[in-house]
Amino acid sequence: MKVLVIGGAGYIGSHVVKALLADHADVTVYDDLSSGHKINLFPAAHFVEGNILDYGQLEKTMRQGFEAVVHLAAKKAVGESMINPELYAENNLLGAVHILNAMAQNNVKALVFSSSAAVYGMPEYLPVDEKHPLNPISFYGFTKQETERLMDWYDRLKGIKYTALRYFNAAGYDASGAIKGRDRHPQNLLPIIKEVVDGKRQYLSVFGNDYETRDGTCIRDYVHVSDLADAHVSAIKRLLAGRPSGIFNLGTSQGVSVKEVIDATERIIGKPLPVRFEEHRLGDPAVLVAASDLAESELGWKPRYTLIDDIIRTEL
Repeated sequence: MKVLVIGGAGYIGSHVVKALLADHADVTVYDDLSSGHKINLFPAAHFVEGNILDYGQLEKTMRQGFEAVVHLAAKKAVGESMINPELYAENNLLGAVHILNAMAQNNVKALVFSSSAAVYGMPEYLPVDEKHPLNPISFYGFTKQETERLMDWYDRLKGIKYTALRYFNAAGYDASGAIKGRDRHPQNLLPIIKEVVDGKRQYLSVFGNDYETRDGTCIRDYVHVSDLADAHVSAIKRLLAGRPSGIFNLGTSQGVSVKEVIDATERIIGKPLPVRFEEHRLGDPAVLVAASDLAESELGWKPRYTLIDDIIRTEL
């Protein structure tokens, strides 16, 4: 299969490219390298340097007869999206329109989209399944929800079938060490812990230890990035087999607290981690855990990394 991976030099994108190449796909990476790294580009994959806001370059690239597109080029910092919604409206919404229009113009009929659990907002019940009401509490989450709605319309009007993969907390790194480039401005817990362990940060900020959880810190569902990558490959194959569009949660269905992640890290590195507790952030749910039964039944997907210690070891 011939696949265009937009954002394929980034954290999740590079793992998706690796999984596709292992499946003998013909892969082209389209990336502007604003957050991705050249070091994450695999020699076996073709590379086009370009931005999704450059419609001419994107459309020209799309002429190469791709069977499927993977879109991982959205901006993802929740806090930044609330301060600079213009940037997120342009990149995440207009960028998605450009991708869909270029696909329609070149008769590319399968799209896998990197969505997020942020579309759900504060959970009304747990674990969160795909039928949970959508009520994003960040502009970032809103852009993910709106992109899903755009894809639904292009499915109905242009016949572009899509799969939206709603990630919970992406974590870990390629266990083989083949992917070297790290997030330049990490937002997630484990990459930040990695920077603390490496001495790039003086301490780890923990936002809140007064939640109604077993130890007062937030509980999240950490899913390994290589497991996420496998789900993308399965999603592409499902669409190319003629299956309908779909939306799937990706998580382990296991909740791990921030303190439990810190404790596990300290066990692994053999020393205390410098931690500073701060006020909890507005809009952070106490617990967020996925129900991923649908991904298992429809994609044949099941995470291989289910122990937080194993995930942390690949991060460090």
